[in-house]
Amino acid sequence: MVINELNGRQFAKMIFQGATNLSNNADTVDALNVFPVPDGDTGTNMNLSMTSGSKEVQANVSDHLGKVSSALSKGLLMGARGNSGVILSQLFRGFGKTVEGKKVLSTVEFAEALNDGVGSAYKAVMKPVEGTILTVAKDAAKKAVQVSKNEDNFVLLMEEIVKEAKASLKRTPDLLPVLKEVGVVDSGGQGLVHVYEGFLAELKGETIDDAPVTPSMDELVSAEHHIGVQGFMNTEDIEFGYCTEFMVKLEKEKTSQHPFDETQFRNELSELGDSLLVISDDEMAKVHIHTEEPGTALSYGQRYGSLIKMKIENMREQHTELVGSDYRAPQKNEISDEKKPYAIITVSMGEGIAELFRSIGATNVIEGGQTMNPSTEDIVRAIEEANAEKVIILPNNKNIIMAAEQAAQVVEMEAAVVPSKTVPQGMSAILAFNPTAAISDNFAGMKEALQHVKTGQVTFAVRDTSIDGITIQKDDHMGIAEGKIVVSDKTRLQSAKKLLSHMIDEDAEILTILHGEDASEDEVNKITAFIEEEYPELEIEIHNGKQPLYSYIFAIE
Repeated sequence: MVINELNGRQFAKMIFQGATNLSNNADTVDALNVFPVPDGDTGTNMNLSMTSGSKEVQANVSDHLGKVSSALSKGLLMGARGNSGVILSQLFRGFGKTVEGKKVLSTVEFAEALNDGVGSAYKAVMKPVEGTILTVAKDAAKKAVQVSKNEDNFVLLMEEIVKEAKASLKRTPDLLPVLKEVGVVDSGGQGLVHVYEGFLAELKGETIDDAPVTPSMDELVSAEHHIGVQGFMNTEDIEFGYCTEFMVKLEKEKTSQHPFDETQFRNELSELGDSLLVISDDEMAKVHIHTEEPGTALSYGQRYGSLIKMKIENMREQHTELVGSDYRAPQKNEISDEKKPYAIITVSMGEGIAELFRSIGATNVIEGGQTMNPSTEDIVRAIEEANAEKVIILPNNKNIIMAAEQAAQVVEMEAAVVPSKTVPQGMSAILAFNPTAAISDNFAGMKEALQHVKTGQVTFAVRDTSIDGITIQKDDHMGIAEGKIVVSDKTRLQSAKKLLSHMIDEDAEILTILHGEDASEDEVNKITAFIEEEYPELEIEIHNGKQPLYSYIFAIE
């Protein structure tokens, strides 16, 4: 096949195929996480980011390539999650700026735009690291520029881009020693390769089908409810109040009169509400929708067969019951029409940690952290909800910092991101906040406060590995000090004790223990007794953080 010119509709199809291929392989990308911790989410983040971009393109398909690229850039920007998602968004943001006025592209123009995208991505990262998605994107773009000088067929050009991207990915362990030690390639680079493979498939006239393993309706509903996080809404703001789920057992006597077509079925139901999910096969259709008219939705389903397993829940009542225990913005009667001079937005997982942040001055707490990085749009929404003239954002996770910085650039008010990488750092920073100081002074002071606390974490290993000279077996309990695995033990208690012994020195004065969902009272007492015996001068504070995945978070000051 020969394609010498790329228009908007062709590029849109490339994007759809790239998004599909990435989605199909997201779990594989997640599994490439270097640390064997239960939060390998590069594939998930890139998938959610690319899906957001794809949806924006789908709503703005045009013959004009520049317009399609602008839609992709917008969707990726707002949907970007995690460092990998932000870098992906910057790659196509730079691409989009280069082609925004062009209806069609030649191979030379396409290659130049890819290269410009690489430049934007490198600028977005404060300290670029080679052996990552950045390197794969750079090498592929460089090859594209070289090949395009003598090749005007997009199919052949994209073949060379994919070939070089794969070769670059294979070289990443040589550039980043930790990859070689663990025996994996870079996860972000692998995700980008899957996107480019989707581009090539479209150009060659091939179709990448959705992954054959369909997630369960429960999984999809859970994901959809997470996307519509209730933390930023008030009960009266819920537009569609009834969470409605049902199954339709398709019957021939009915489908003979009303032939069942999933696309048409979905489109008709979409008029009744939002958060619509439909899964169907030859015998059954499963539906989830938020609507004000559950009866109408059920009646429509009955056109095609019998209804079974119906469930209707009043989300307004549920939301009202959750007030005070969920992560949410203040209720309307708590928000003044006048803008506050300052607001502090912070990110955390665990009801106890969120409440602790609020008690020391956080305005809004965004639910998120390990495995669940909020998107740029989530952070923008929280900033706007805060209704303040100046906003300080505490990401509390190294994988959320870039999305927070993008959000700070998008909003109209003055905003600064203090690059906290852990919950203890976030707490130390918020205690250094001065409500009468300029935002630049607060940024400096709060950033300085990050250096005054050490962070330890205890979690479990999700696979066998060896890293930094430590042999780790699946389900071992690991102690992580300042982002580095320093101990591994079969028991959680011993891992916690060894970690604390590693971290506590003669300068330590205060130990704060945030225990998680799976930590028992007896175990916390044993850790406390150990500290009191071994380090009697150390002051201890204990809080039930209720965080998932990480049994203990230790802050040492």
